[in-house]
Amino acid sequence: MQMNDGASLLADYRTSLINFPVSHVWRGYGSALFIEFGKLTPKQGKDGRELNPNGEFTLMIEWSWRIESRDAIECGSWSDEKLWEPSFKRLIGLHVLDISLMGRLPEIALSLSDGMYVVSFMTSEGDPAWALIDHRTNGHPALISRQGALSAEA
Repeated sequence: MQMNDGASLLADYRTSLINFPVSHVWRGYGSALFIEFGKLTPKQGKDGRELNPNGEFTLMIEWSWRIESRDAIECGSWSDEKLWEPSFKRLIGLHVLDISLMGRLPEIALSLSDGMYVVSFMTSEGDPAWALIDHRTNGHPALISRQGALSAEA
């Protein structure tokens, strides 16, 4: 998918997500951050145990992320992990104001109500490691950063 298609897909996600609430925030493997938006759907593992639910949309940042308030960095992927859970809880119930990109290579910036922000910022070789995922039936393809451009992923 070309950058123009990726930019169009980002615009579609922005339109879809504006005013959506943050419903659940959780930590994946290592420092992976998952932010779930909208109605939650329960998930079960193959062994029957309950897993983290999916929202209608998910923002996943594999690593190198931070959560900001209006005037400070609250925590990030390299912070003491005991700071993460209070910051995650602070995001629940906030609404999406905007989703934008920053930097020469596409890093994602999520602007939320109450002056809160979540941003990716890869600090290692390769591509920024984030994805926007639409879990709705017939939803948008996933949006990722690949080879310095936005890309759709089936």
